[in-house]
Amino acid sequence: MPGHEPERLETVVIGGGQAGLAVGHHLARRGRPFLILDANQRVGDAWRKRWDSLRLFTPARYNGLAGVPFPAPAHSFPTKDQVADYLEAYATQFQLPVRTGVRVDRLSRDDGSFVVAAGDRSWEADNAVVAMSTFQVPRVPPYATDLSPDLVQLHSAGYRNPSQLHEGGVLVVGAGNSGAEIALEVASRQPTWLAGKESGHVPFRIEGAAARFIFQPLLFRVVGHRVLTVDTPIGRKLRPRLLSHAAPLVRVKPKDLAAAGIQRVPRVVGVRDGRVVAEQGAENDAWAMTAASSGMPRRRSAVSDRASGMRRI
Repeated sequence: MPGHEPERLETVVIGGGQAGLAVGHHLARRGRPFLILDANQRVGDAWRKRWDSLRLFTPARYNGLAGVPFPAPAHSFPTKDQVADYLEAYATQFQLPVRTGVRVDRLSRDDGSFVVAAGDRSWEADNAVVAMSTFQVPRVPPYATDLSPDLVQLHSAGYRNPSQLHEGGVLVVGAGNSGAEIALEVASRQPTWLAGKESGHVPFRIEGAAARFIFQPLLFRVVGHRVLTVDTPIGRKLRPRLLSHAAPLVRVKPKDLAAAGIQRVPRVVGVRDGRVVAEQGAENDAWAMTAASSGMPRRRSAVSDRASGMRRI
């Protein structure tokens, strides 16, 4: 139980990412008292901790928060560090009261008020806004513990760059945007397999000239912001499916994966005798297909983005 008397507030916002900062901006404009709590040490750290080459999957023109356009060419896809710095600058510019290094343990109700607990500290508030999600929490497949201990296993949340991986073959588990882009990066150095169902792909080059002026506005402004929302019948109907399935590949095309020499395998469902078992029952020996001709011991690696449900602004 918290060891100090709760601090009384009108509104507590849990999460200091883009959603929490946007809420804070609108509260500040209305002169309402509030506090934003964030577990990271700096605003934007949730993005800084992602892999080195990560870029957003939406153009900069659609990534700005209220009052401040994103400071990058409109059609570019910003890096994760640009996003982090933008969020930090946004909080500073509007002097938003963000208290960092505070990981919320519990949100409850008590006599009509919300009680937010974080270690030995607590806050009572008339309103609580949960402006975070579990997308950043790794969901590791249960069969991961059955793999050989000499296998380097990384979730995409812990992956930074290919230097973390052993020499030899790499199996990337999860064929969404994150998995596909990590696989492409790794395939430039090592034999790579990509496991998972096809999630579809945007049927044009998202960074091409035609896409910039026609398809990007159609996809992101019309479909993303006006059609597939909770305010439309079709958006409400498709919402369960959109939340439970990987999004279509935005930048990567299946032919890009093939051109990079990446071998596709079905969705991984388990491990049998140290071998990966795919959904259709075929066993995949990608882990062991890495013996060096010099006779060095076999080394293998796996990067998992399975069922992470990650979405990016």
